[in-house]
Amino acid sequence: MAGFDKVVPDYAAAMAGLEDGMSVIAGGFGLCGIPEGLIAQIKRMGTTGLTVYSNNCGVDGFGLGILLEDRQVKKMVSSYVGENKLFEQQLLAGELEVELTPQGTLAEKMRAGGAGIPAFFTATGYGTPVGEGKESRCFNGVNCILEDAITADFSIVKAWKADRYGNAIYRHTAQNFNPMAATAGKITVMEVEEIVEPGELDPTGIHTPGIYVDRLIQGTFEKRIEQRTISASGGA
Repeated sequence: MAGFDKVVPDYAAAMAGLEDGMSVIAGGFGLCGIPEGLIAQIKRMGTTGLTVYSNNCGVDGFGLGILLEDRQVKKMVSSYVGENKLFEQQLLAGELEVELTPQGTLAEKMRAGGAGIPAFFTATGYGTPVGEGKESRCFNGVNCILEDAITADFSIVKAWKADRYGNAIYRHTAQNFNPMAATAGKITVMEVEEIVEPGELDPTGIHTPGIYVDRLIQGTFEKRIEQRTISASGGA
């Protein structure tokens, strides 16, 4: 069954074929469940002119934020960008194109793209700047706008465990955007904490079937906390 083995030897092989001007969907929510090593590889490659679809753009010096340092990102399609000062500076200076998208709409755009659905109607954003210039229809008395699905040249995702065939499980909040992102890339690269042998994972617990995964690599993760909150002395 060697042909089903998705494991690649290193990060260079994992991201081989990513070229200037391509599009990338990145899974994760905030700094939780982000493919840290794959993002770092894009940084090392120096690929530029990228269009990146992600819930957010990391923070200064970590996550997708490191791709802004050398201006590798041409356009960000995101739902939340409030934790990154460099992002703000580039946006206000006109150096970064930004398309703000409601969070649920962004997730559905990825899911629809992976399911082969080219577009869908949603009430979210109707009557706001989000809906300007978009087709609208009324369904059962509810006004909706037409949103295009998202697909990309690459999807980069992070899972907890996967077998060598790419069947994967996410942990807790890391399920945000990763399962949808994994389906919507022409090439899906998955980074995991642990690779196990086929048959070791419960088939009923699989979140992403291996058919969606093209390349698999085991990494180590810093798992940085975005907003550290601690209790006062004495637990008050």
